[in-house]
Amino acid sequence: MLLLTFLVAVLMNFLGYIPPGNINLTTVHISVNRGIKQALYFTTTFAVVDTIFTYILMRFAEWFAMHKNWLYIIDYLLIAVFLIMGYFSWHASTHPKHVEFKRRDSIRYGIILGIFNPMQIPFWMIGGTYLISQHWITTEGPGIELFSIGAGLGAFLSLSLFAYFARYIQEKFDLSTKIINRSISVIFFILAVIHIIKVAFF
Repeated sequence: MLLLTFLVAVLMNFLGYIPPGNINLTTVHISVNRGIKQALYFTTTFAVVDTIFTYILMRFAEWFAMHKNWLYIIDYLLIAVFLIMGYFSWHASTHPKHVEFKRRDSIRYGIILGIFNPMQIPFWMIGGTYLISQHWITTEGPGIELFSIGAGLGAFLSLSLFAYFARYIQEKFDLSTKIINRSISVIFFILAVIHIIKVAFF
């Protein structure tokens, strides 16, 4: 059961970071603008922070489920995050800077986005309680600890795939960083509009 708990966490978080969002788009942005090494520093740091927060959220999943007003706050946070990230991506496309990035820059970025990742709460609040209720994972013994580590590994694998794929696409089709940055920016703005519509009409 512990092995199943670990594998479910890896798979669920791997798939959870595939839909376009602030984290995987940021990974693509870093990979394209700073290189694959900096992107891996970011994904590794983010995965470690994600592991810690997954543990906290799973430990208090039932409490979060009883306080659903969090979801409304998160929607507003996501709108702000998407707009800010969209602005910075667009700004990077129009004002490119040739600077040497240091490892600590990507590590710091990974910590910040790992802590301020609004999607984590609804994802594990809903997904975590469902998995527990369906007995797909165990909370006994080191169950939650293993689940959290598995979730961190899943996040790392998924985001690393984005980092390598972004570099591959850039080199394969000889795309400029300006085009990629603007594409990322547009996606961020679209996500912001989607959440604005959700808040306003649903």
